[in-house]
Amino acid sequence: MLQQWSAGRPDALERLMPLVYGELRRLAASYMRRERPDHTLQASALVHEAFLKLVDQREVRWQGRAHFFGIAAQAMRRILVDHARAHASAKRGAGERPVALDRVDVAADMPGHDLLALDEALTRLTALDAQQGRIVELRFFGGLTMDETADVLRISPATVGRDWTLAKAWLYAELRPPDR
Repeated sequence: MLQQWSAGRPDALERLMPLVYGELRRLAASYMRRERPDHTLQASALVHEAFLKLVDQREVRWQGRAHFFGIAAQAMRRILVDHARAHASAKRGAGERPVALDRVDVAADMPGHDLLALDEALTRLTALDAQQGRIVELRFFGGLTMDETADVLRISPATVGRDWTLAKAWLYAELRPPDR
């Protein structure tokens, strides 16, 4: 159905949405558990905003389920980062805290301003090594497995593992507080 949708068949999108909505909702709920308790965005609204971004992706040639959910995760990340930026700019002066990156689910307790620090560091990492940046995005934000990440990026799981380890170490160094 993803390939049919890419080929411009609107009926494929209508058949696809009920099949992927539950998984998108689960992913969004996972993201929202990481956000501050007073966050104004609900999981269903996050799914709908992300889906609107996905629908606008007319030139994408979907390679499969993992690719679709990887792009969906990227869209959700951007939406949440935009909300966090808006919240931080409203407060002006929100402090940044270090973010540990020793597990894929590390963002479980990450407040919005930590998400901004991570996003900024991830942007710098991507400028240095695009593949490592994409791996972090897919694994950390998308929750993809090593194999799914390898499939999306069309590289070996061993390469994903090596780059994931290097990227975590680099991000840890970037996000740790300076020695006082």
